[in-house]
Amino acid sequence: MRPIAILQHEALQGPAFLEQCLQGQGWYTRVLRPDLGDPVPAKAQDFSGIVVLGSDHGVHDRLRWVENERHLLADALAHDVPVLGHCFGAQQLALAAGGRVCRNAWPSIGWGRVWVTPEARELFLGARELQVFNWHYDTFELPPGARRTLYGSHCLNKGFRLGPHLGFQCHLEVTEESLRSWCESGRQEIERLRGPAVQTWAALQQDLSPQTQALQRYARETYRCWGESLPRPPWSAPGVSATA
Repeated sequence: MRPIAILQHEALQGPAFLEQCLQGQGWYTRVLRPDLGDPVPAKAQDFSGIVVLGSDHGVHDRLRWVENERHLLADALAHDVPVLGHCFGAQQLALAAGGRVCRNAWPSIGWGRVWVTPEARELFLGARELQVFNWHYDTFELPPGARRTLYGSHCLNKGFRLGPHLGFQCHLEVTEESLRSWCESGRQEIERLRGPAVQTWAALQQDLSPQTQALQRYARETYRCWGESLPRPPWSAPGVSATA
């Protein structure tokens, strides 16, 4: 069975809960680190699906691996290989699909409320609104043919669907442990920022455990729906990860 490729770009922004869910569905996963020199695959059809995670880099950075990832996503779009993008990954997907990525009006860091469009509620157990975790400065325009799935007060486009492809400007993949590490590492960045969508470091830490658990309830359903869109049904034993 072809694995799901997971493209990771930062040590503290790993697949975490997402990989747990995919492996629980019986999928093999292969984590690649293009930023550390892992070659970006040229053919999307070598994989059942492609996941692109967040990054401290921007999609307009002139780095070879950033460009190569976008070529891979364009190939996935051309051959209907489902893509799932988070934050930077969603921006990469939007660009590959003919959209535009630019600076958002304000940085967005911390927990924030987003609303679910009616046609996307099946992805989130019928919920009309969610509390999601954010850490971004840029935003994407909806690419041609895409439909908005999530929207927010301080960033309009928080999610989109384009056929089998899903892009989320927010982070659904986090665990409590990964968030604590990420927030501790970025404390100085948080404390020097101001804006209507930036939480204080203390507020971000408050109720972290119940908020993460609530988010994971919806994320699990989202990942289940995306997994069911993959072109080949899983048959492998749960919890198996391919690293070759």
